[in-house]
Amino acid sequence: MDAQEFWNVIGDYNAHTVAVQAVVLLFVALSAALSYLQKVNWLAKFALGLLNLFIGIAFFAAYGTEPVQKFFALPLYLLSGSLLIYESWRNRSDILRKPDKIQTLLLVLYLLYPLFSLLLGRSFPMTVTYIMPCPAVSLSIAVYSGYRKKNLLLLILLTMWGLTGVKSVIFNAYEDLVLLLAGIYGVVLIYREINERKAAS
Repeated sequence: MDAQEFWNVIGDYNAHTVAVQAVVLLFVALSAALSYLQKVNWLAKFALGLLNLFIGIAFFAAYGTEPVQKFFALPLYLLSGSLLIYESWRNRSDILRKPDKIQTLLLVLYLLYPLFSLLLGRSFPMTVTYIMPCPAVSLSIAVYSGYRKKNLLLLILLTMWGLTGVKSVIFNAYEDLVLLLAGIYGVVLIYREINERKAAS
């Protein structure tokens, strides 16, 4: 997949889904706020699950053009979304703690994603928006890391996509350095989770 095809898929997706993206963004933002305020503990995970399912279906299934999008990205997002929804039910009483310094940094960088696109000289629809694959995983890692109980497979899946942020140079998508940072943080989370499980066993 070359850089131009990469941006063509983004432009096609944005041009046809901008209104739906706005609704999804509002739902995710309200859900995260309610969970951070400890009003509905499970809602952030549920919303992130729907977000990842939406990305899988609306971005990769509907507008993807390459085998890697259909046979790697699509299953990854569908599985990640399903696991997040499962976790929202399985550990529904788990509290979403206030973000620490690293989580706060990732959340701020997520909010700056579209601005980075504009500063790089892009214009809509050829811009990275909040409801796209890489920002969605960056947000998912930042928020999900705030829960005490974590699904190791889910962390691995999110981190796998996070580390694909190395493609930022290949596809001239320097915005995705944010994704790479989230992926590196995901590696740290996986390491901690494995060590905690070993200590508890």
